[in-house]
Amino acid sequence: MEKLFAVSSDSTCDLYANEIKELNVHFVPLVYTMDKGGNVTEHEDNFKSYNEYVSYFNDLRAGGVAKTSMLNYAAHLEHFTKMAEAGVKNAIHFTISYALSPTVDNAKKAVEEVKQTHPDFNCLCVESHTTTIGQGMLVKIACDMRDKGKTLEETFEYVENYKHKIQHFIIADSLMYLRRGGRVGSAKAIVGTMLNIKPILTFTKEGKLEKYKQASGMKTAIKTIVDEFAKYTLNKTYPKVIVVHTDNVPMAELLAKSLEEKYNVETEIRIMGPVIGAHVGPNSLAYGFLSEEERPV
Repeated sequence: MEKLFAVSSDSTCDLYANEIKELNVHFVPLVYTMDKGGNVTEHEDNFKSYNEYVSYFNDLRAGGVAKTSMLNYAAHLEHFTKMAEAGVKNAIHFTISYALSPTVDNAKKAVEEVKQTHPDFNCLCVESHTTTIGQGMLVKIACDMRDKGKTLEETFEYVENYKHKIQHFIIADSLMYLRRGGRVGSAKAIVGTMLNIKPILTFTKEGKLEKYKQASGMKTAIKTIVDEFAKYTLNKTYPKVIVVHTDNVPMAELLAKSLEEKYNVETEIRIMGPVIGAHVGPNSLAYGFLSEEERPV
């Protein structure tokens, strides 16, 4: 079956290299820097092996400081120009939530410039109202609709309607990484870390990442977010719960097992990429799923 459109995303979708290839996703990586004791190196968010993810989070544990930046206009322009030159006429492109980064603005401007030299290039940009596994879900849904012969317009309308129905519950292991990102103050981060407080975050309808609850200790936090699942109905078109971690396999397995045993759902465990992982730090956990209900706030 001839594909009616192409699917594109930046690396905040946190898909693995083999998935990007198998799904035929046009992929553009973000760049981050790693500061190890004053030695600053630049890297692409484009890992090829699981060991690269583990090594990255071990660098953070050892005191390394990762800094991320928005995918700039030039990178988008190069990305979309390559797509147009390869013969892509219609495409859908996914970016991180606008409330976290106005990346979609650069994407839309770059599409318009590419149209100046390739007037038949048409790309609709989706600001996902999410990131990491949530954005990855939308990319996979778009690929599935593409493969089933749906049109670009049908797919764009579907993901725009359903992006508000992706639910997330995120446990940050340490408040110190949220402090660096400006999410909490220094004093609160120090006290909270000493008391083993685990903040629980979620996304709002507008795609803002906000503190939802907190718990004392990781196991209590896991129980808290597992209980939250009872408020929602799992969508039948994407009936899988995605568990993601920042190199914390034992707790990720506990979270997945707890969801499976309590709700009889299918889970998938994944490791988070370096860009979003830089802001929650190592040992953190989250899960996401597509529900029938919109986000409550």
